[in-house]
Amino acid sequence: MKQMIWLLAGLAVMATASSAVAREPGQVVMPAAPANRALFEKWGFAEAVIDGDRIYLSGVVADLRGTETDPSAGFDRAFKTIAGILQRSGATWDDVVDMTTYHTDLPSQLDAFVAVKRNYVREPFPAWTAIDIDRLVPDRGLVEIKVVARRPPDATSPK
Repeated sequence: MKQMIWLLAGLAVMATASSAVAREPGQVVMPAAPANRALFEKWGFAEAVIDGDRIYLSGVVADLRGTETDPSAGFDRAFKTIAGILQRSGATWDDVVDMTTYHTDLPSQLDAFVAVKRNYVREPFPAWTAIDIDRLVPDRGLVEIKVVARRPPDATSPK
């Protein structure tokens, strides 16, 4: 009888562990547009993953397009993209608790980046780490922005 109880307990633990995965399909946020989604599927990553009360966003690259020379336009596009991903995940910029940015030329980009960031990130500020790197994909990438947000308890399912 004792062996039977241990066997049943072991099976219950295994069943619970096997059904609990970190990336449930309903908790993975992918681009809605088929053209954008194709790249994410090809490279094997999601825009965001919701794990409990945390939302982990993949990095969003700010880049120069066409004949642009002002990095502020690219920074603004990236912040708007992040706002959209956060919204589809049930959060806003006010829920961001941590931001890491990877800059291809940190000293020359910092002032313009901070000016754009102030349009989206308000007090109390999240933690922020800025790192200088050699390059990004795509080649005209300036900064990659990665955030972690707290998901409000009343948030709806990701869209």
